[in-house]
Amino acid sequence: MQHGSAQGALVDNSLSGTRWSKLAPVFSSPALLLAACLLLLLPTWLTLAQTVWTRDEQGHGPLILLATAWLLFRARHDLAALPAPRHVGSAWLMLAIGLLAVAFGRSQSIIALEVGAQCWVIAALVLLFKGSAGLARVGFPIAFLAFMIPLPEVLVVALTAPLKTAVAAVSAAVLHTLGYPVGRSGVVMMVGPYQMFVADACAGLSSMFTLEAMVLLYANLMGYRGTARNLYLALMAVPVAFVANVVRVLVLILITYYWGDEAGQGFVHGFAGILLLLVALAMISGIDSLYDLVRRLRKL
Repeated sequence: MQHGSAQGALVDNSLSGTRWSKLAPVFSSPALLLAACLLLLLPTWLTLAQTVWTRDEQGHGPLILLATAWLLFRARHDLAALPAPRHVGSAWLMLAIGLLAVAFGRSQSIIALEVGAQCWVIAALVLLFKGSAGLARVGFPIAFLAFMIPLPEVLVVALTAPLKTAVAAVSAAVLHTLGYPVGRSGVVMMVGPYQMFVADACAGLSSMFTLEAMVLLYANLMGYRGTARNLYLALMAVPVAFVANVVRVLVLILITYYWGDEAGQGFVHGFAGILLLLVALAMISGIDSLYDLVRRLRKL
């Protein structure tokens, strides 16, 4: 009787092992990983789209999300080629902490915690299925997603006011030098018969944050690995964003001055945001080329 029971147990265990061996590839498939991420993150993205992303200072969020999705999609073959890790205990612990943080942030309406914890959850899932090698391969896209975390309102208010004043002051000085009839009181500018207000969208905080992300993306796509070069580009993003915002304000003022208020507030106002990015990218490209030139000269 006992011998027969043991044999039956052995048979059951072998069958269980066979079933698990068939199911294991399913649970470790990239498709399941993607589905799990989407189910977890989609409600947060919908909340962001209805609230935070509708504001000018946080309008870069969808661009960050799309860029991250593209980077992860580009790395799919490299991830698929990696073997499954042997030890995943730390990954499960990391995943549990991340899920608790997402749940707490969602239940308490702490959107910054909810979004930030998602980066942690994605990193834990990659570590669980593809180990440290997989995490190293997609470490940049996961870190890049952190730029989607909403900026604290206290920080936005504290930095926006001085940035708006600085942009207005520089713009007024440039117009005065060029001979235009311009006056300024704080962030209110008077040019000819028109009075214009430098809004938060033109202050530079959101564009600095967006451009910082774009610079890091640019460095990653160019394959730059040197710390000095990446740090140089990241630091230069701040003055570049400021100059680009000044150019944007000047363009809007001149259009309003020559063609009226309707022209300045219509389609051209929205196009000025695209102009800002184009100017900023051109300046970053030039600064990057200057870095190469200086490095070549130093080798002579």
